[in-house]
Amino acid sequence: MEEKKIFKVTSNPIVRTPRDTSKIMLDVIIALVPALGVGAYMFGMNVAVLLVVNVAACVFFEWAYRKLLRKNTSVGDLSAVVTGVLLTCVMPSAAPWWVGLIGSFFAIVVVKQLYGGIGKNFLNPALAARAFLAAAYAVQMTSWAVPGAMSGVIDATTMSTPLSYMHNGELLPEHFNFLNMFLGGIPGSIGEVSTLAILVGAAYLLIRKVITWRIPAAFIGTVAVLTLIFGCEGYSRVDWMLYNILSGGLMLGAFFMATDYSTSPVNLKGQLLYGFGCGAITVLIRYFGSYPEGVSYAILIMNCCTWAIDRALRPRQFGVTAEDVKARKAEAKAAKKQAKEAAAND
Repeated sequence: MEEKKIFKVTSNPIVRTPRDTSKIMLDVIIALVPALGVGAYMFGMNVAVLLVVNVAACVFFEWAYRKLLRKNTSVGDLSAVVTGVLLTCVMPSAAPWWVGLIGSFFAIVVVKQLYGGIGKNFLNPALAARAFLAAAYAVQMTSWAVPGAMSGVIDATTMSTPLSYMHNGELLPEHFNFLNMFLGGIPGSIGEVSTLAILVGAAYLLIRKVITWRIPAAFIGTVAVLTLIFGCEGYSRVDWMLYNILSGGLMLGAFFMATDYSTSPVNLKGQLLYGFGCGAITVLIRYFGSYPEGVSYAILIMNCCTWAIDRALRPRQFGVTAEDVKARKAEAKAAKKQAKEAAAND
């Protein structure tokens, strides 16, 4: 008698690479080293203090929460370390260490662990913590230290960021030229000041295939096109577009925040739509909002839309025709109607 062969089809995800979560997170940490290095060089030792406090606090809060609830520890996957590093990148260097401690608790416990841990959170933990800190501690989160590159140019300890000048309709000071914005000689959050350092890290992630080009390209491209079209009085359209790209958290957000696996769409068309939405909302906030920067809030808003994007742009199943899909929907609708009628009769 001929032996019957059984073909087993397993559920997704089907991984073709030996990389696990910890290796992916390690790649992200390595990619953030250039941006952190420039931030430390420009703003001094307080950057190291914030980094140590944030990373240690994120790891501790994740370990303590899961220990308290008797869950398996997840510290080894390095996701808590990445959250601490990213939170440091989006904070001003002049922020007190205790602000980072509170932000770490909010990111790990409230945003991540209360929803089940890594992969189950629908908001980016570091960005959600930044939004919370900006609302709760506005003074500490908007005190921008003068970078070392400007120590001989301006006699002050804090000053406004380029986006603040642009949002208020003022012309940028002479020192805020394209070269200094590209290299990092401007005030701002620790990890966002140097476009060059961010691009180096982004190239590493792209080469390692940790991220794809779709979300960053759609995000940055949308901001570039819209700011080029709308322009601003006192600036040429091209200059205004470049200033919007090089200042603020656009580059850091596009490559390191918007591409978060847990909070971004999984299908290809959805990623492009997601990036377009992030860019459009960023521009709307920068033009019409009371806050000069819109990247954080744009990404958080689109995080909330990810499930709808994935559902609307769900790819067609192999071997299933459009008629099959319609038939299934009709059957489901009829079954739902029958259930309602049965419940009403009871």
